[in-house]
Amino acid sequence: MIELRPIKSEDIAEIKKWPPYADGFEQMDYALREGGWLDEFRDKPDTRIYAVMADGRLSGFSLLSPDSAQEAEFRIAVHPSRTGKGLGKEITLATLEKGYLELDFSRIHLIVRKNNPRASKLYRSIGFTPTGESIHTIGGKEIEFIDMVMTKKQFDNLERKENKQ
Repeated sequence: MIELRPIKSEDIAEIKKWPPYADGFEQMDYALREGGWLDEFRDKPDTRIYAVMADGRLSGFSLLSPDSAQEAEFRIAVHPSRTGKGLGKEITLATLEKGYLELDFSRIHLIVRKNNPRASKLYRSIGFTPTGESIHTIGGKEIEFIDMVMTKKQFDNLERKENKQ
């Protein structure tokens, strides 16, 4: 079981000291460092950044950054030692619940690297649908992404489906 809470300055300092990602996730390491996602999104108006507590430890963070009153961008990072253990799905679902039920978004979108099939599969299994592709420059390199979106209706259907099981 995880807990999402608003991120604190000391959480950000701790995250920036995490060890680097390995085993195919090295390309994600920039998200944790100076100039990464926490610095990029920290002062964006109405952006919510959540610290993820699991087993009493800071184990990740997620964010929802509004594009409008109805739509937000989602991002997630998991502690390098906790990847591949199901925590990403748990964090994603908890963050979506906040976005749809507390913040009343009607759509949440994300981008996922084309060379990260595990994350793409996770997002599809939750109910995100691909809407296209994009290229973003990160660290001076052009990176290919899959653009994905989920509506509140899709999320509501997912909740009902899970409750039946």
